[in-house]
Amino acid sequence: MKKTSLLLVMLFVFLQIKAQTSIFNNLLEKHVDKKGNVDYKSFKDDASKIDTYLSYLQKTNPDNSWSENKQKAFWINAYNAYTIKLILENYPLKSIMDIKKDGKTAWKIPFAKVGGKTYTLDHIEHEILRKNLFDPRIHVGVNCASGSCPKLSNKAFTEENIDKQLELLMKDFINDASRNKITGKKVQISEIFNWFKGDFTKNGSLINYLNKYSTTAIKSNAKVNYLKYDWSLNNK
Repeated sequence: MKKTSLLLVMLFVFLQIKAQTSIFNNLLEKHVDKKGNVDYKSFKDDASKIDTYLSYLQKTNPDNSWSENKQKAFWINAYNAYTIKLILENYPLKSIMDIKKDGKTAWKIPFAKVGGKTYTLDHIEHEILRKNLFDPRIHVGVNCASGSCPKLSNKAFTEENIDKQLELLMKDFINDASRNKITGKKVQISEIFNWFKGDFTKNGSLINYLNKYSTTAIKSNAKVNYLKYDWSLNNK
């Protein structure tokens, strides 16, 4: 009897996660284009729907019984949904950098509620995702709503699709000439690879990591420079 009850609870949780993630997925498909640009003006019309998804996040506490992919998908979706919510609350604006509260930047404001606790975006990214669910591809999953960021996916992450989606996003990002300029002898790349260099070099050099995804073969002694970061809003 206890076993049956446990299975029913697990089934309920699974169905709830699937249903709520579908809400966020539908919003992304509707308001984010294939280049990752967001129509924030039309997104505001669906504010009640994103609030429904955020309400689910507030009541859901992922734990270690979840697979790593399931946890990773949940927290990346949470980061992106709360970033969008923050932009919508301050829209129109030119940059996420313009958002300040009590002297704190967008990433330092404690407003993201998950599982009964309140987090900053920085805490979700650095203390939960990077520290506990380490994966260099997290940097193309979470989105900072800016021009130089890797594009925001117009699909919500799930336990089933996250590995494939992060691979595609990393490949798109590295080969996007507007964000990284790559030749065999010289690379001019995103500051992301500088800010979080340690994440990309745990298993080899930075060039080795880039070559995993680059359509242009980069020589091991290629000169590396970092491009100025564009913080303008990723507005459609």
